[in-house]
Amino acid sequence: MALSHEEREQFLAEPHIAALAVDAGTGRAPLTVPIWYSYTPGGDLWVLTGRNSRKHQLIKAAGRFSLLVDQVTPTVRYVSVEGPVVAETPATIDQLREMSARYLPPEKVEEYVDFSWKNHGEAVVLTLRPERWVSSDLRSL
Repeated sequence: MALSHEEREQFLAEPHIAALAVDAGTGRAPLTVPIWYSYTPGGDLWVLTGRNSRKHQLIKAAGRFSLLVDQVTPTVRYVSVEGPVVAETPATIDQLREMSARYLPPEKVEEYVDFSWKNHGEAVVLTLRPERWVSSDLRSL
C-alpha cells in the first residue's frame, strides 16, 4: 500500500541512509551509492558530496538523481524520490555539521566534522526538487 503524501514526506524527513542513483552513461548501469541527505517536508532535499567525485560529475551531466530510503524493521517501508538538481553551491562547514548531527551521536559530531573538513577535499551541496515519488508500507500485509 502506498504511503499518503504526508506519510511519505515525514518518512523522508527521518534520518535514513539513502541510496543515491544517477545515470552513469551509455552501456552502464546507474551509479548507486549510499549517502546522507537532509529533507524538510514540503521543501527540497540536499546532499553533500565531493566536488571532484564521480558521483558529482555524473549528477552534473544528468542534471537529476534519485534517492531511495527504506526501513526493514519492524516492517518494510520505503520512499523513492526523483527530480532535477535545482542548485549547486560550495559546501560550508556549518552544512557539514548540520548533516553530521543528523546521523552521528552528539559526542562524535565535532570530531567527524574536523576530520572530514580537513581530509575529504572540497565538497558541494546538491539540492534536488522532488518531482516523482514511489512509496510503500507493508505493515498492513
